[in-house]
Amino acid sequence: MLSGWRLTVSKCFLIPQRYVLGLMGFLGMINAYLMRVVLSVAITEMVLPLKHSDRYDDSDTCPDPIGEVHTNISISRNQYLYSWDEQTQGLVLSSFYWGYVLTHLPGGILAEKFGGKYSLGLGILSTAIFTLLTPAVVKAGDWQWLIVLRIFVGFGEGTTFPALNALLSKWAPLSERSTLGTLVYSGAQMGNVIGNAASGVIIDSTGSWESVFYVFGGIGVIWFIFWVFLCYSEPNSHPFISDEEKKFLEKELKDVWQSRRSVPWKSILTSVPLWALVCSQLGHDWGLFTMVSDLPKYMKSVLKFNVKQSGILASLPYLVMWIVSMSTSRLCDFLIVKGYMKITFARKFFTTLASIGPGIFILAASYAGCDRTLTVTFFTLGMAFMGCFYCGMKVNALDLSPNFAGTLMAIVNGLGALSGIITPYLVGALTEDQMLTQWRLVFWITLGVFIVTNVIFVIFGSGETQWWNSGEKTIENIENGEKEKYVMKET
Repeated sequence: MLSGWRLTVSKCFLIPQRYVLGLMGFLGMINAYLMRVVLSVAITEMVLPLKHSDRYDDSDTCPDPIGEVHTNISISRNQYLYSWDEQTQGLVLSSFYWGYVLTHLPGGILAEKFGGKYSLGLGILSTAIFTLLTPAVVKAGDWQWLIVLRIFVGFGEGTTFPALNALLSKWAPLSERSTLGTLVYSGAQMGNVIGNAASGVIIDSTGSWESVFYVFGGIGVIWFIFWVFLCYSEPNSHPFISDEEKKFLEKELKDVWQSRRSVPWKSILTSVPLWALVCSQLGHDWGLFTMVSDLPKYMKSVLKFNVKQSGILASLPYLVMWIVSMSTSRLCDFLIVKGYMKITFARKFFTTLASIGPGIFILAASYAGCDRTLTVTFFTLGMAFMGCFYCGMKVNALDLSPNFAGTLMAIVNGLGALSGIITPYLVGALTEDQMLTQWRLVFWITLGVFIVTNVIFVIFGSGETQWWNSGEKTIENIENGEKEKYVMKET
């Protein structure tokens, strides 16, 4: 009777369960980034308008076309406003990453031991609850309490990437790894698209910065309910996966479905390809977090767009980035499967495109001056190139070790998130007066970080499964046409 019920339910799904998980993971990432980016837009309406310093002449600032920026929505509608300077705002925006970094490794270990379903689900649920509480906390205690709350928001989201990587290691066959991995992780960019655009529209239509926290927090709670009923940590525990798909995944992922061993910490922490990947992640996150945290501010404070315009235009680069990420992921899988590219070369090639392209075009945007159209075009082109990261270095942890993908993603993404602690505060400190030359320095630094970290990945990175993934080290010598194979068990 139970097997008959399983068969009936499985027939109700028009797509395989690994794609259901991929779609729900994609929506989960959207939710995570909605709740991450919401403050970056809302803070432009939470603070009093900036008074420019007399140290700079008008040639270093852009004109306010019709006074649309200096007439703050919140002032006209008698909402709460705060006199936070740029460094305080940078501190508030960076505080999310203080908590975000700390829960990566515990989240990865828990996801591998108990499964990624609840590690991911409960993390996003807690983030949603803290997001719903944000307006009340801000009103009660000003920016200090907001920092404390954002640290807790970071705690919840810190489990997201490690849990998703652990799930993908059980559900994504090699032939679909770039596609499924990119689908899931590109939800971050769609979250940025929706978060920026919707935040500006919601704030403009309601006249209240508080409303976006309620909307996005509520969406997060709804996603959690669907996640609990639709998704499971591995195919073996899924109650209505088809026998055909289960057999397919068992065959494709037989090396991952072995009995769980203890984490080989020494081998992981001394792995050169892993540390090369960490460097690449640091560079990616430096550029991405600079844009995620501060692009809405640049649009409003430098280019003088109003909140609705800045939200929509700040979302455009991420929309193009998402389109590029999805198309390049299919291209990457095609090139690997057909043998046109080895996995290692493919990861390095697409990562390089995603490093040099963004660095050059983001810098070019600062030299476009007050030309709004050209600046937005350059930002969009830069973020389009960044879309290549997902089939490059973002799925590389799955290449190195499918069995410990959650732990590796925790290390890589957790250390990469250190950029998120540094960049918002650094940008706030360097752009105190929101001048063009100040932002130009920020983007020069970003280009330098991109180049250095990419060179390290190109030299030392790898797309091959590491020997400690299975606990065995294989050395192959080919002499006189004979192959000798030595197996050394890890101690």
